[in-house]
Amino acid sequence: MTMKKTILAIAAAIMMSANLAAQDEKEQAQQPQRPDRTEMIKQHTDQMVKDYSLNQEQAEKLLVLNTEYADKMPMMFRGPRGGQRGQRQQFNAQRPQRPDSARQGQRPPRGERPQMNREEMRKNMEAYNAELQKIMTEEQYKKYQEDMQKRMQRGPQGDPDQRRERSQRN
Repeated sequence: MTMKKTILAIAAAIMMSANLAAQDEKEQAQQPQRPDRTEMIKQHTDQMVKDYSLNQEQAEKLLVLNTEYADKMPMMFRGPRGGQRGQRQQFNAQRPQRPDSARQGQRPPRGERPQMNREEMRKNMEAYNAELQKIMTEEQYKKYQEDMQKRMQRGPQGDPDQRRERSQRN
C-alpha cells in the first residue's frame, strides 16, 4: 500500500512540474522582446526619414551616420522612452533577472557605463549636426533644428500629445 502511495505522489509531482514548465514557456513567449542595438538605430533612422521626408539616398547616408554616432550619442539611440515609460517599467518588472555571466556581449549595467561629460556630448552633437546638414536639404534641416529645439524645451519627459501619438502609431 505504501509503495502505491509513493508512486502516485511521484507521478503527481512530475505532472505538476511539467505543467509549471509549460506555463513558464508560454509566459516567456508572450513577453515583449527588446530590440537590439541595430534595430533601434534602424527604427530611429526610419522615424527621421518619415518625419523629414528624406529620399532613399538620404536615408542610406543617414543610416550610416546614425550607426557611426550610436555609441557617441547613446541618449539618441536608447530603447523605449518618453511616452512608453509605463511599458518599460512593466517590461523590466516581468523580465527575469540574469546573472552577470549571462550579460556578456551586452551593455554594462547603468552604474558601470562610461559617463560622458557635457563638453564631449556637445562636441559629438555638433559633429553629428554638421554631418546631418550635409545629408539634408535646407528645409529638412531647418525642420530638424526646430524639432530639436522643441525637444530641448520640453525636457526629458517629452510632450504628452506626441507621446500619445507615438503610442497610437505603434
